[in-house]
Order: sequence, then structure tokens, then C-alpha cells
Amino acid sequence: MSRVLLIAVLFFFAGVIGAQDAKPLNPALIDDKWHAQWIACPDAPQKDVGVFYFRKEITLASAPAHFWVHVSADNRFLLHVNGQYADEGPARGDLFHWRFETIDLAPMLKAGKNVLAATVWNFGTRAPVAQMTNRSGFMLQGDTTAEEIADTDASWWVKQEKGRGLAETNGVSGYYAAGPGEVVDGRAAEWDWDAAAVSDAAEWHAAEVIGRAATREAQDADSNWELVQDLLPAMEHRKVYAGKAVRFEGLGARPEFPAQPLEIPANTHVTLLLDNGVLQTAYPELVMSGGRDADVRLTYAEALYDAKGDKGNRNEIAGRHIEGVADTFTSDGGERRAYQPLWWRTWRYLQVDVTTKSAALRLEKLDAWFSAYPFEEKASIAGDIPDLKKLWDTGWRTARLCAHETYMDAPYWEQLQYVGDTRIQALISYAVTGDSRLGRQAITSIEDSIIPEGLTQSRYPSRLPQFIPPFSLLWVDMLHDYWMYVNDEPLVRETLPRTRGVIDWYASHLRSDGLMGRVKWWEFGDWTSGYEDGDPPQEADGGSTFLTVQFIEALRDAAELEKQYGSPERAAAYRRMIENASDALNRLNWDARYGAYADTPAKRSYSQQANVLAVWQDVAPREEQQAILRRVLASQEGKEATLDGKPVPPMSAMSYYFRFYLSRALEHAGLADLYVSQLTPWYDMLKLGLTTWAEKPEPTRSDCHAWSAHPNYDLLTVVAGIHPAAPGFSSVRIEPHLGSLHEIKATMPHLKGPIVTEFALKTHEYAATITLPDGLNGSLVWSGKEYPLHPGTQTLNLPTGN
Repeated sequence: MSRVLLIAVLFFFAGVIGAQDAKPLNPALIDDKWHAQWIACPDAPQKDVGVFYFRKEITLASAPAHFWVHVSADNRFLLHVNGQYADEGPARGDLFHWRFETIDLAPMLKAGKNVLAATVWNFGTRAPVAQMTNRSGFMLQGDTTAEEIADTDASWWVKQEKGRGLAETNGVSGYYAAGPGEVVDGRAAEWDWDAAAVSDAAEWHAAEVIGRAATREAQDADSNWELVQDLLPAMEHRKVYAGKAVRFEGLGARPEFPAQPLEIPANTHVTLLLDNGVLQTAYPELVMSGGRDADVRLTYAEALYDAKGDKGNRNEIAGRHIEGVADTFTSDGGERRAYQPLWWRTWRYLQVDVTTKSAALRLEKLDAWFSAYPFEEKASIAGDIPDLKKLWDTGWRTARLCAHETYMDAPYWEQLQYVGDTRIQALISYAVTGDSRLGRQAITSIEDSIIPEGLTQSRYPSRLPQFIPPFSLLWVDMLHDYWMYVNDEPLVRETLPRTRGVIDWYASHLRSDGLMGRVKWWEFGDWTSGYEDGDPPQEADGGSTFLTVQFIEALRDAAELEKQYGSPERAAAYRRMIENASDALNRLNWDARYGAYADTPAKRSYSQQANVLAVWQDVAPREEQQAILRRVLASQEGKEATLDGKPVPPMSAMSYYFRFYLSRALEHAGLADLYVSQLTPWYDMLKLGLTTWAEKPEPTRSDCHAWSAHPNYDLLTVVAGIHPAAPGFSSVRIEPHLGSLHEIKATMPHLKGPIVTEFALKTHEYAATITLPDGLNGSLVWSGKEYPLHPGTQTLNLPTGN
């Protein structure tokens, strides 16, 4: 990419997001050679577990107005300036897209001597699955000649930390892919690594130069990190509540800790169980004094477990114990030592176990520093939906905790950006915040994972390849979603050609009759009893209704994009495949005996998922769609669904995840007035004391799973009815579905300003007030009639019965 084009793209993107100024990058650094070197610790592990401190003193004639630097590391860095937190990173990527952070250090600099210090760590084979790596290294590049004094080279000093290691086990059962617990021995730790003067200067060494830094555009260095600028803002970093003591052992009276310090005598064991009230993602920071050789263990959990290993009601404490990831600290006896893990933790419950030896230990305080993507909640909804605020707040908390430098399926268990989860997360972000930056990152990151066959990986970044081919189809749909919500035509044009490999791979697996043939790898559709390991039923040669209709959805979305920006011939070919596949499903998989689509032509099993997709994608004739969905709804409510008095066979039930697609089908078929009655599973989770939405019904592994947070999106789009009516959200369609509701008021952010809708039942009609920002037009659809909308506020009286 040329320098001029790259600058244009960066400035266009800054206009699209609107929420924050773009990070500056000196044009000379885009194509020209960087002067900074990647540096490492000599005579230390390159790829194995290691924690390192880097530091350099710089002298400035005066405090600068700005001092921009670009920083990266492998695996991660934590940067301090004059003892103050400056930033952390880099945001995860692969070696061909290794991100660097751009930071203005000026607010922390002063005239005279300044200390730049970084903690860099590599967790080796114990690193999170989402963490890719080359070898341990650190890089800092000044943006202009004024900042070159800070460039990394042999003038930096480095020391390996001997007091930090990793816990032997993760302390959990079930699939776990996030980072390990940490072990810190304060007696061997470096405490003044970021101070003006260190106490053990003789143990610091000149850094080893391992190669010059270079951007991906330049490709002129022999290092393996091809640097690209991270376009995301810094993660939120603010002090929050760590929890309240709800159970204690080994003390005579209930402690006030962490609100007040706690003195623990020598030769004592104390256990404190803290309840934060809600789940959170944060860096715990424990400050201690004295108590040399005392061991302190922090255990983090989403919920407590009973003797059978069940979670039950998350608010219950009696008879329950904690299991989970843990960090262990050993005190060196110093005053006000602050212990903090290198990566944030997820917890509602945090247990502090302290075992003192020959000296008393004083727990000074336990703080938490919240960490997540800095989304700003701009949407809102109010109305006479029971417990609406609890539903909304719980969903928004779930979405926030599952969004960091990437979207994440679960902040406790995996921290991986799966396409199936991410599609829903991105839509929530667009509708609730208007911030599309993390959604854009997700689209481009998944694109980076494409293999020669044309498919994306199921999750990315990931050092462990995994393939769920249906998720490649959902990535195509993600691009279409982005196109509708975000005014970013360059990204859509650039990415569209990469979708063709996905479509072509699937097209090559079509059977001659138009149904999808057998595909390889993991064909995940949903977690349900009838889908073994999540795979929808297939015959020896395929024929799956689920997979065929999912392919139809991707074809439909890709055809619209091709028609607008790509190949009319491809768009026409995609439409032909849609027609052929739909015809095959209606000839071979439709079971007229029961008024439902079977999972395969053999008609041995039936699922709610297959029928929901068939309705949403217009495989089912319009006149059949409502009847099909009513049978699905009867099935999920445990009622006997019938056709002409004959019972319909049982259907595999939908998970929380797949009910997202049920919402789309209800709206498409004209049954969206039933939406509020479909929220029972979320009310049931509230009754269990959950403060975030779970991965699946009990027993569930994860208590915080973003794919279950879609009611926040549904309430705005299905109930309040606010939708983009044209690409880039250049116009709006408002089609509310109020059912038995008497009032609803909703706000959705838009690049031009907020969209505000309000409906209130007044005897025999609804009073509607719609406010659109300047420059935005649209329409209101009510009872089959369309009313034009213009910028500003308009009031309409609408008949009941929509």
C-alpha cells in the first residue's frame, strides 16, 4: 500500500468511528526504515517462560507538549514512565500482523531526567491459546527525531525477573484456554524496576539487539514481527471494587478488609471469601506489609460449587466452596509491597488464603483495576417489560466483559475470538455504542486466518488452529452486517474478494441435487441434545438442512455485496445456487406429514434450528412460515405440536446462542410481537443469581458468554424496531413490535446523532414520537403502512393492532 493511500485510509477510518481521534503515525515511518531495534535479555530464554524488565533514562531540556512513541513486545509489555502506568499491549495478532501501540508519554514526562521502564513477559507453552508468539522481545520507536532518544537499542538496560513464575495447574476442570495463574516470590522479586534508581544496578545488563523493527509495509528487516499499527483505543483502566467479605475463617471477628487494613498474627491461617456482587474483569492489586515468608493465595471464580460440583444459585454461599484459577504471592517482609498479576482476572468471588510464618502480616488494601474495551453505552430502552433494567444491565455487562483487545467468547475460560460469538457481539456493539472499531478489528483478524483452501479459522488470533467451516460462512455474514451499520466502503471493497474463497469451498461441496454435501472438520451448529458435539445431523453424503440453509444465508449476503462492489456474474451465480438449494430442501427435506423440515432427506430427526433458519432465509414459502414457527415455539415450550391433529415429532431445542436466529425469524415472519414472551430463559438465569448470561442452561461451564447477550440487540431492533434501511446506516427503518406492551422508549446511536423513538398506548391508539438527527431520513412501518420520517422530531397517532 502506498504511503498516500495508507494515510487516506487512516483518516477515513478516523471519520467513520467518530468517537476518538486517530492515533498519529509519522508518515516517514510508514514506508521508511525504522531506527529502533528489537531487544532482549542476553543469556535468557528466548521462547520459554520468562519475565524481563527493560529501562532507560532520558534527559529532556523541558517538558514536551507531546512525546509520541510506538511500542510493542512479544508476548506482552507493561510500560511505566517515571513510575506511572502509561500503557500495556500489544493487542493480539499474528506474526504477519504484529500490532504496536501508539502512546503520548508527554503527560508523564518532566524537564530533566526521566525513566522509561517496561515489564515484558513470555508465558511460553503456557500462554493463552489466543496468544501467538515468535520469541521474547521488546521494541519502542520514537515517532519523530524529537523522540528518537527513546528508541530501543543496546543503550537500554535489562534484567530477568527471578521472582515470578507460573502455577503448575490452572485449578479448573473442563476446556480452559486462557492464561495460567502466577506465582510471585517477593523475596526474589525486583521491586524498584521502574524507580529513578535501582538497588541492584550490578544485576542489570545492556540489552541484546536481535533485529531492527519494521512495519508490514516496509518489509525491510530480518525480524519476524511485521508491525501494523493498532487502531483500537487503549483499554479502560480504572479502579473498582474488589469485593466484600462474606465468609471468614481463622479470625475472631468479621474483618472490614478490604475496606480497612487487616492484621494477621504470626503462625496463623486465615481465609476470606469476597463477593464482588457482580462478575468483573480486572487486575487485582494486593498491598501488604511485613510478614516475611507468608504465603497469600488469591483464587478467582465466577461462582461457588456445592459438594456435588454444581453451581446452583450464584448468590448462595453456605455449604459451597471455591475452585478456580489462582495466583500465589510470598511476602518478602517489605513495607507496602504491591502484588499484581501480569494479566487481568475474572471473578465474582475472590478467596484470599493467608498463611503466616514467624512474622505478622498486614494486608493494607486490595484494589481492582477494571479492564475492558472502552465502550460507551449510548443506547437505552425503557418500557413495561418485566425486569427490563435487570435484563438490559446483565446483557450489557456480559457484552462488556467479553470485549477487550478482541471480542472473547468467555473472559474466564477461553478469551478467544470465535466467529459465531463475535458476529452477535459486533451487532450489539454497533447498536448499543455506535463504535465499530472492535467489529472492524474482528473482521480483519478473521480474514488474516484464511488458509489456502479459502476457509477462515473458527477463532483468531489463535496459536492452535481450529476449523469450524460454518463459522467461515458467518464471517461472510459479519461483513454484510458491518456494511449495513458502518459507513466504511473501503474495508468492504477490500475484504469482499476474500469471501469468494469461502463461497467457492462450500460450492465445491454441494451435491448434484443442490443440498450441501459432507464437509470436514467441526461442523458446529448449536449446543443441543440432538446435535452430537454440536454437529447438525447428516447422512453419509451430507444433505443437512441446517448447513444448506446456513450456506444460503452467506450466499444471499455475498450476492448483495457482489452486486454493489464486485462481480455481477458471481451475484447471479450465487442467486442460482440459492434457488437450487431452496428447491432441493423443499423437495427432499420438507416433511408434509408434520409441517416441518427434517434434518436430512431420511427424515429421521427434526430440529428447531433447521426450521428457524428455513423460515428466516425464505426457504419456507411465506404462507407456511408462521405455522412452522408456531410449531417450533410449541416444541421449545414442551407442548405437543400438531398438524391436522397429528403430533409433530420432538425437535432438538435451541440454546441461548441460537435464539438470536429465532429472533430474526420471528421478525421476518411477522411474529415479532411474540418476542417478549421468549425471554423466559433469561428470567430463569436472573432467578439463579447470574449477573452475566451463561453459555448454556445448567449445568454450564461458563457464567459469562457473549453469544447469550443478544437480547440487548433484540430489544432495540425487534421490539423498538430500529434498523439500518440502507448500507452505512444512511437511512433508518423503524418497525416496532410492541405486542401487549403499553409503552416503550428507545435510543440508538448513529454517526449523525441519536435516534430516539417513543410509543405510548392512549386508549385506542399509540402516540408515537420519533426524533432523527440532522441528515438522516427514514420510514416508520406500522400495521403494514409506511410513514416517511425526516430529521427532527415528528409525532404520529397510530392505530392499535400493529
